[in-house]
Amino acid sequence: MIEQNLRNSFPRKTDQEINAIARDFYKHFCDFFIETIKMLTLSKKEVIKRCKMTPETFALYSAFAKQQKSVIIAMGHFGNWEWACNSFNAQADQQLFVIYHPLSNKYFDALMHKLRTRNGSKLIAMKDTYRGMIANKNGINATAFLSDQTPQPGHAYWTTFLNQDTPVFKGLALIAKKMKLPIVFSTMKKVKRGYYEMVSEVLIENPEDVDDDQLSEMYIRRLEQDIKRQPEIWLWSHKRWKHKRA
Repeated sequence: MIEQNLRNSFPRKTDQEINAIARDFYKHFCDFFIETIKMLTLSKKEVIKRCKMTPETFALYSAFAKQQKSVIIAMGHFGNWEWACNSFNAQADQQLFVIYHPLSNKYFDALMHKLRTRNGSKLIAMKDTYRGMIANKNGINATAFLSDQTPQPGHAYWTTFLNQDTPVFKGLALIAKKMKLPIVFSTMKKVKRGYYEMVSEVLIENPEDVDDDQLSEMYIRRLEQDIKRQPEIWLWSHKRWKHKRA
């Protein structure tokens, strides 16, 4: 599945190039697994050292905090998103909330909850997204959406992403418009093994000024740009293209 996803996404690459990206992805995914478990013992100082905001990123969030403005963070399963969410609260002034899908296994769900909230981050179950954000609207928050999973095709925005028909979650756009919150796109650069940089930029300050589909398109185009830059650190093992457009 991984290799087929790569071939479909990069039809102009040779088999040799596809195999090289696949090998690099396997190495990164093993690192990601160990790094995630390591969150149980990493100190706050070590988390910041290994997953540090760039100065420009720190300044961006500081500026929003000074304006008393909450933001929505649009992310993908790129780099080590678990470390990014874990280190955010140790560096920025906002309270981080992460939208997540609870695991069916209660033991592993409890473990991941412990890992993700060690440094003060908080979780909101996907089904409670809007309700949870309304409940916390009086704080200065940053709410992270990892919107590159696979939604139900009948309730999705459809576009071409990595050379393939792709459904995209509408929730990011709908909630940003409804709550009139700026959208910040956040990504990661893998500097070297075990070390990342968090890089963020304003995707749109006033989402209510554009339509829902345009917001979804802005997000997916920006994510695609990062994947093409460093393809081996995106989550290729996800069944991203299991649905077909009607």
